[in-house]
Amino acid sequence: MRAVEATGTIDRQGHLLLDHPFDVDISGRVRVIVLFSEPVQELEDDPDDTPIEEVKASLKRAFQQAKAGQTRPISEMWDGIDAE
Repeated sequence: MRAVEATGTIDRQGHLLLDHPFDVDISGRVRVIVLFSEPVQELEDDPDDTPIEEVKASLKRAFQQAKAGQTRPISEMWDGIDAE
C-alpha cells in the first residue's frame, strides 16, 4: 500500500474536494484518512496549556535574572532530579 498526502476541503454536503489532483497513473478505490484541525477555542481551553501572559512574565523574569547574574551553572541543572 502506498500513501500520498494531500490537502482539501469538505463541503456542506460532506464531499471531499482536493486542492490539486493526484499525479498518479492508476485509478481505483482508495482508503481515505481525514485529519481535522482542532477549533482554536478547544486549544485555548486546554488545561495543560500555560496562558501566554504567564509565559511572557516568566521569560521576562528569567531575562532580568540573567542580566543580574543570578544564574546557575548547567552542571548543577540536574542536581536533585532522579533520572532512571
